[in-house]
Amino acid sequence: MGTQDTITQKLREAFTPESLDVIDESNLHEGHAGHAGRSETHFRVNIVSAAFAGKSRVDRHRLVNDLLAPELKGGVHALAIKAKAPGEA
Repeated sequence: MGTQDTITQKLREAFTPESLDVIDESNLHEGHAGHAGRSETHFRVNIVSAAFAGKSRVDRHRLVNDLLAPELKGGVHALAIKAKAPGEA
């Protein structure tokens, strides 16, 4: 299983999202620090889950970052997160 699949599976299991997009943006960072010619190094996560209701943006990001700590310590160089509760624009 690749890193994108691992991230998707972990987020689904932890947050039971209404919607989830995990986008590999590694190709956009070729030649930049952290890319080093590898794939699956830069990701964008768009997630909507009831688990984020009543939480600040910082708390939402902290939840996602804590869950994905092994990936962030491994080959993932960058993770952009947009975490929303249902009904938020």
